[in-house]
Amino acid sequence: MILARVEGSVVATKKNAKMTGSKFLFVRPLLVDPANPANFKTGNNTLVVVDELGAGEGDVVLVAQGSSARLGAKDKDTPLDAVVIGIVDTVDVNKQIVYRVQ
Repeated sequence: MILARVEGSVVATKKNAKMTGSKFLFVRPLLVDPANPANFKTGNNTLVVVDELGAGEGDVVLVAQGSSARLGAKDKDTPLDAVVIGIVDTVDVNKQIVYRVQ
């Protein structure tokens, strides 16, 4: 699993039939900043993830990838590689709150 911040949404009018009705989000992974563990550093890569939980722009989410992601889908044969499995309320690193929903 990875932590990521939702940066936006992705619209695909033509897609695999098993993906009809799926919401796609554009997310960027978050890393704990080694210089200041009380802050996140934004990762360089980005992902498109399927979201069935209702996350929105700016939310921090838990993302599962690969075969684990398919287990979170309605249909285990859905062709997806990354899925939101949680919307994060808080993150505590070294007994410091790094992230808290306002």
